Amino acid sequence: MNLTLHARRPPRAVQAAPARVGAGLLRQLADVVSDVPLFLVTPFLRSWHRTWGATPEESAAAMPGDDLLPRAQYRCTRAITVGARPSEVWPWLVQVGVGRAGWYADDLLDNFGRPSAIEILPELQEIHVGQWLPWIPHPSERTAFVVDSYLAAESLLWRTPNRTWAWRLVSLPGERTRLITRMHTLYEWRRPLTPLTVLLMEVADFPMMRRMLRGIRDRAEAEHRRRARTRQEAVSTGPAESAR
Repeated sequence: MNLTLHARRPPRAVQAAPARVGAGLLRQLADVVSDVPLFLVTPFLRSWHRTWGATPEESAAAMPGDDLLPRAQYRCTRAITVGARPSEVWPWLVQVGVGRAGWYADDLLDNFGRPSAIEILPELQEIHVGQWLPWIPHPSERTAFVVDSYLAAESLLWRTPNRTWAWRLVSLPGERTRLITRMHTLYEWRRPLTPLTVLLMEVADFPMMRRMLRGIRDRAEAEHRRRARTRQEAVSTGPAESAR
């Protein structure tokens, strides 16, 4: 499959939360500082962090986009279990992006100090092939993921000219989800900014991906609990209301 991306109009920006100041900014700074040890040791733990959280079977299984970058030097498969159904995890993936819901990781680094959303945003729940998911406020084809393909609440593939990022949501018993992600990155040595790409992937990718997976898990589980409480309250108050 040809990975050449055709020029498109940049995605329309949505009203994002303002950048944090004061205590909020200090919390973001604390998140980054707490990840510094991981940034430093990640290059030396490559064989471990590239399969963080994933079982051998998940690492070996096929994922969308596997055939797109056969010469990719950076390959990783990571996973986490989420205490919510796939349909409850899916909306958090659909709405990601700078100027959108953020990336649920180190907001100071990857969302320009704006806090990632802690709720599902209905205005960001539309998804279509070719949709841009920006990394910066004014993206180009090199600074935004493009939705390549998806199957709602089951799988999703994002891509750039030199990177693929796949997601799979597997339903588990007990209203849980196995959230699996795989990234392939091709180091294009003829491009002048490739050393920066290598630095980002080999040093920053794992700490921030770990935080993103946990951020999605925590948000989806909190929303799952909120909905469960709402249903329980409706059941508890139903007979009393109908008797009036």
